[in-house]
Amino acid sequence: QLQFVESGGGSVQPGGSLRLSCAASGFTVHDRAIVWFRQAPGKEREPIACISSSRTTTDHRDSVKGRFTISSDRAKNTVSLQMNSLKPEDTAVYYCAAGPDYWCSWSTPKWKYAYWGQGTQVTVSS
Repeated sequence: QLQFVESGGGSVQPGGSLRLSCAASGFTVHDRAIVWFRQAPGKEREPIACISSSRTTTDHRDSVKGRFTISSDRAKNTVSLQMNSLKPEDTAVYYCAAGPDYWCSWSTPKWKYAYWGQGTQVTVSS
C-alpha cells in the first residue's frame, strides 16, 4: 500500500521549534497538492498547510500562519513543515496526504485525500 511516512515529531517546550518531514517511499507525487493535517485529542483532523503540485504556491491556515512553513525538496521527494513558536494548542498528531487536484483548497473533503501516513506526534508542554 502506497503511503507517506511522517517523521520529526517530539516533545518541546512552548516557544520551541520542530521540523516535520513527509516522505514518499517508492513513489512520487508530482501532479497533486500535498497537505499537512493535524488531529488533536478529541478533535477533527484539520488541514493546516498546503503546497501546490508545482511546489511554488503555498497556503497556511490562520492558526499557524507566520509560525509554520511548508516547503518541498523534489530531489529528496519530501515535503517539510517547519514549526516555530510552538504553543500547547499545537499538540496533535500530524499527518500528510495528497489532495485530488493540482491546487490547494481547504474545502476538499478528507475522503478525497490519498497516501495517508501513520502520523507523527507533536507535544508542546512546559
